[in-house]
Amino acid sequence: MTLIYKILSRAEWRAAQAAGRFDGSAVDVADGFIHLSGADQAQETAAKWFAGQADLVLLGVEADALGEALKWEASRGGALFPHLYRPLLPSEVLTCRDLELDADGVPQLGVLSA
Repeated sequence: MTLIYKILSRAEWRAAQAAGRFDGSAVDVADGFIHLSGADQAQETAAKWFAGQADLVLLGVEADALGEALKWEASRGGALFPHLYRPLLPSEVLTCRDLELDADGVPQLGVLSA
């Protein structure tokens, strides 16, 4: 099992649960896919895109369960990142946890399963 991760606001996650689907954050919608990260990429994503933002959650999703709509594509530094080309369903989320900020305002993900 390969877990991949999505960082989003608690409000976005609650809205997705109520709607029965997550169509993506503003940047996801603009890019045409949901940005996800591998276990080895998620902390850097948190620091780069979410520093200073409180009330975040980290979702863990099984990559293989997303089927052909999940594409691993070159992004930051040529690394392959998981991109989901359809809505994410709340039923596909295996884990959800709150993120705390460190003294510099960077969300701390801790140890993630790959």
